[in-house]
Amino acid sequence: MADQDNGPSSEEPQQTSGESIPETPSESVSPTPPSEDQGDQSPPAERPLPDGAVAITDDDGEIPDPNDSGMPQPNRRRRRRRRRRGRGGRGGNGGGRGGGQGGGGGGGQGGGGGQGGGGGQGRSRKDIPVVEGVIEGVLELHPKGYGFLRDPQKNYASQDSDPFVSSSVVERFGLRAGGLIKGEVGPGSKGQGPRLKTIETVDGLTVENYQEVPHFDDLTPITPSEKIRLETGPKPVTMRVMDLLTPIGKGQRALIVAPPRTGKTMLLQDIADSVSANHPELHLMVLLIDERPEEVTEMRRRVKGEVIASSMDREVESHVRIGQLIIERGKRLAEAGHGVFVLLDSITRTARAFNKWVGNTGRTMSGGLDIKALEVPRKMFGTARRFEEGGSLTVVATALIETGSRMDDAIFQEFKGTGNMEMMLSRDLADRRIWPAIDITRSGTRHEENFFTEEEYEYVTMIRRHLITLTPADAMDKLIKMMEKFPSNAEFFEKVRMMM
Repeated sequence: MADQDNGPSSEEPQQTSGESIPETPSESVSPTPPSEDQGDQSPPAERPLPDGAVAITDDDGEIPDPNDSGMPQPNRRRRRRRRRRGRGGRGGNGGGRGGGQGGGGGGGQGGGGGQGGGGGQGRSRKDIPVVEGVIEGVLELHPKGYGFLRDPQKNYASQDSDPFVSSSVVERFGLRAGGLIKGEVGPGSKGQGPRLKTIETVDGLTVENYQEVPHFDDLTPITPSEKIRLETGPKPVTMRVMDLLTPIGKGQRALIVAPPRTGKTMLLQDIADSVSANHPELHLMVLLIDERPEEVTEMRRRVKGEVIASSMDREVESHVRIGQLIIERGKRLAEAGHGVFVLLDSITRTARAFNKWVGNTGRTMSGGLDIKALEVPRKMFGTARRFEEGGSLTVVATALIETGSRMDDAIFQEFKGTGNMEMMLSRDLADRRIWPAIDITRSGTRHEENFFTEEEYEYVTMIRRHLITLTPADAMDKLIKMMEKFPSNAEFFEKVRMMM
């Protein structure tokens, strides 16, 4: 993906095969009927602005490529691209890559190669979808200051129909990446793509009120103390065990360390089910990076929350862009006082994607991991926190180990100790079909006393002291059998109290 600023005519954006470009970027679009020439009369498409809405008047300038994320690319890719362009004509104003390797470059508006060329189909201005009406979209900012509204209904994918937001509008109204903007969209000048014409609300607030929302970095992070209850009934017992030994609070930064085939996917699904059932006030977001497509489908069908995925059949650019945008979305909700719960599967594959993206900067760590590859993934994981002023962002991420890859082990070592909850899954327990396959001796939560009453904490301490004398397999097997005798953790605590 080239870094272009010369309008959509300079290069054809890559489209995922089999996907059609919808007429509108969201189901919330209320199409405005096209206006007809009626002499000096005003176009009937104009509508009065709602209370608190603002109109955008700077409609000049060309619209950049909506598929250009602006992220730096390795130098070797740029050199290869220049060599390809040198073999033939570059195509016409809409040709994009069409005439790149053709026999005699394309020339017209439609682009494409000459008679002897094999250039791809060009993209003219007429191919840009017409989008008009009121829409909602999440703002993704380009490093140069402008942005586009991505449709949550379309998995936040970059599309030609995404409305453009100029850098002057972003600066004037203090818009931030990840904000949900509702406004009216109309066609750009000179036959360009859609452009944001008015702003009605940002994250449900008027523009004036939104500018009073404090920035994420200006809020005060504090230690999590409000427990997220995962127990939903006698089963699944996995959630009851987590409530007992590895509790999660609002604002937790949790790391689930998992070897292959230890029940990681089922564990994440159980956590998502418990959060949606017990805490409807939390905005649940499941972020799947480089996962198998069938697991993405299963997660979307089961989880009652927002599932965003960049599966293994997508390019690295998609992994990098989606990962950062979703974390920014969570930050915008948290700074506005909302509770957000993000399940990230996995931080290891996210780091792999960034390692491939940054290329070779000359300094590598163990396993071929570039020294700059983990800068953004560490920031993504580190955004989890609870604010003294209100609002929280909880991140539960998985880390893969024992995969046979030295890079995966190096990634885990870099993230080890950065969270305030760590749960280690055991391959030995999984091979013995002991579920959950949690290694009690290597799992725990910092300041876990904040999530129990004083009496309950004494019971938990006594249980841990007893189980630590056993092997991990025997300890978990015994704990599960004891807990299954009681329908709830409260009754289990009562039994422990009587034994004391």
